[in-house]
Amino acid sequence: MRRQRLIPTLGILTAALVLLPALAAAQTEILVWHSYRGDERTAFEKVVANFNAAMKDEGISAKTLAVPYDAYADKISAAVPRGKGPDVFIYAQDRLGGWVEAGNTIEPIDFFLDEEIEGRYIPSTMKAMRYQDTIWGLPVNFKVVTLYYNKKLVGKPPATSGELVAVAKKLTDSAVGKFGLAYWFSDFYYHAGLMNAFGGGVFDAARKPTMNLPANVKSMELLLKWFEVDKILPAEPSTALITNLFNEGRAAMVFSGPWFLGEIAEGVDYGLAPLPTIDEAGGQPMRPWVTVEGAYIAQPSKHKDEAFEFISFLTGVGSATIMAVDGRQTPANKAAYDNPQVAGDEILQAFRKQVDVGVPMPNIAEMTMMWSPATTAMNVIVRKTASPKTALDNAQKEVTERIASLHK
Repeated sequence: MRRQRLIPTLGILTAALVLLPALAAAQTEILVWHSYRGDERTAFEKVVANFNAAMKDEGISAKTLAVPYDAYADKISAAVPRGKGPDVFIYAQDRLGGWVEAGNTIEPIDFFLDEEIEGRYIPSTMKAMRYQDTIWGLPVNFKVVTLYYNKKLVGKPPATSGELVAVAKKLTDSAVGKFGLAYWFSDFYYHAGLMNAFGGGVFDAARKPTMNLPANVKSMELLLKWFEVDKILPAEPSTALITNLFNEGRAAMVFSGPWFLGEIAEGVDYGLAPLPTIDEAGGQPMRPWVTVEGAYIAQPSKHKDEAFEFISFLTGVGSATIMAVDGRQTPANKAAYDNPQVAGDEILQAFRKQVDVGVPMPNIAEMTMMWSPATTAMNVIVRKTASPKTALDNAQKEVTERIASLHK
């Protein structure tokens, strides 16, 4: 009797032992790093909860970790290549090239993609995820500069640079601190819209610096005209100054991005419109840089298939709509803008229109070598201690030297 009872018991135990590893393997938790806060974080966590519910039967779940933004990039660079980081991380594309060149940080995802997935996104946002003819992530959302205007001061936003100057001149009285236009024009990031309108840029297709292109010089000359001749811009602009001017009705128009929304005081009646076309550049539109937040799979991850399931879900239309409606983000997924709540949102639709003429910010590794020389050039040009041509020649020389040092 005992032997007869023991044999089936051993059989059950053996079967259980065989099944346990399989069951354990089926329960996969992926770790996701992000830097969202406030409403963005609430919306993101809602998307993650939806993913976990949808993938419950598949034995896949996601766990999130919010990383302080100031330390985020360095943490990725230090932890991920050593296998001490997440399975997925979300970050803007400006560091993409550097992480690819460093190796062992980001997994290429071409293998996972098909036409349906690639076709989901606004083209410029997908372009930002490409580096050296390889796609390294899926675009989550974008940020782009557009035109804000005070509806009490500006009845119809200007469509051309000629209209911009004409309207701004009427609304400028520098003696009492009123300006028709205010933006951080001495910051190279904000200047990129003018530079790109003229067909300029900071690197060519071969990744060689082009800081002193004639087109770049022309864009600087137009900026100086707005500042010195037309006198429609405040001197020494800063984020705080621009915010105060707009909130107090002393700046009729502002060039800024979605981050400016949180700075506008309650009661200010404002609207958003596309940046004007530039008469001096043959009627070409201002083409601001587009920064795109991508979702990337960490190269050392042991759960790459599950990680791709997550980033695909995160950037799908349902999740993108939640991020837009609840998180007030501008999603990269095109179909999200067809949702009635998003389609009826003037602010989100304004950024959607602007991104179509935007230029993805270069994501090459050499980009980090450009910012300091460009900042110096902007400062000396605005202060008139050097001509645009001389300042950009100096910037070209410094960027070239910095890149040579980097490659060594």
